[in-house]
Amino acid sequence: MVIPTYNEKENISAILHSIFDLQQDFHVIVIDDGSPDGTAQIVKDLQLKFPGQLFIEERRGKQGLGTAYIHGFKWAIARDYQYVFEMDADFSHNPNDLPRLYDACKNERSRCCVSGRVM
Repeated sequence: MVIPTYNEKENISAILHSIFDLQQDFHVIVIDDGSPDGTAQIVKDLQLKFPGQLFIEERRGKQGLGTAYIHGFKWAIARDYQYVFEMDADFSHNPNDLPRLYDACKNERSRCCVSGRVM
């Protein structure tokens, strides 16, 4: 799960707990763009509660949402994750949808992509 953040201290703990409460062994990488409100420190503190599942990459300054997602995707690919999801920290995406999304990717294969072609 890639979650970009900038000044999300009001949401970050709740969204992370919502994801990990699903008991699905999801891994989350937070890409923080130098949030002056302490978002990164909240994530670092939560890493103690979710070891091996919660990661953070801190970037200097606000570099933008698109580049944060790209950074997270590259991070996941470098670590051989098979599936990568994106989610905003503000609950505009419902964490309860994640198990269904994962299941669809893993089992349904309704949109299988082979060699760049949608099957």
